[in-house]
Amino acid sequence: MILVTGATGNLGIAAINHLLTKVEPLNIAVLARDRAKAASFEEKGIDIRIGEYDDINSLETAMQGVDKVLLISSNDHGKLLQQHKNVVDAANKAGVNHLIYIGSAVQEFESSTLHTMLEPHFQTEDYIKESQIPYTILRNTIYADTLPMFLGENVFDTGIYLPAGNAEVPFALRRELGEAAANVILQPNPNNNKTYVLTGSEPYSFENLAEALSEISGKTVNYINADSKSFEETLRGASVPEYAISVLSGYVTDMREGRYNLLTNDLESILGRKPLSLREALKEVYSK
Repeated sequence: MILVTGATGNLGIAAINHLLTKVEPLNIAVLARDRAKAASFEEKGIDIRIGEYDDINSLETAMQGVDKVLLISSNDHGKLLQQHKNVVDAANKAGVNHLIYIGSAVQEFESSTLHTMLEPHFQTEDYIKESQIPYTILRNTIYADTLPMFLGENVFDTGIYLPAGNAEVPFALRRELGEAAANVILQPNPNNNKTYVLTGSEPYSFENLAEALSEISGKTVNYINADSKSFEETLRGASVPEYAISVLSGYVTDMREGRYNLLTNDLESILGRKPLSLREALKEVYSK
């Protein structure tokens, strides 16, 4: 029995969709706080187990009869580490024999302005390693699917205006990262206690993004390397909340400073093929 947490999020849905191509629904369970939100899974014959990261008793109940757990990170940043510890503890108590954790492919997070958001992911990894559960850690690169958040809704008309400098990031589609997670879950003899860094097959600059978007749209999309303060003022002028400005600026700064410029062939190896190219990924993202 496979239990997927965070199943109603985009990554969870991608993982489950791939699992369903390989195993029967009766071998899959999802952890959900609200049965109504998980109704589409129930319709497919997937077992819905009601529980919350904050409620250890509900987690222990949800873990009954479970062999493998896919732990997709909580998005409750103030509580993330404790919530993850609760899942690990419940899995340990239930005798789960493989825990797959989705982490973040970022380096030198200690010097990032977002270190308080990033550090709990690595603390979770440490906690898992200290447990008795065989594990696989998958550190995901930045999703290509999130690029509209960085580039703006009208990028084909306005171009790319970001203080990203010469940043290069090996973006990858969330769908393919979900497929990779499912493939790891399905390994009959998993290579346990390993950490993989899942990235696209090459790093891309924002100039590359502008060129690809120009090809896709037939319009000229330019990249303007904005001044950081001007960029933040532009966001304020668009009534973007201060917290969102801080997070967005933090990610762009981390890209510019090379924290996401990690490149491996782990994703290709797990998928058994090359991930989609930048142009192919952007066509998929902007066709939604």
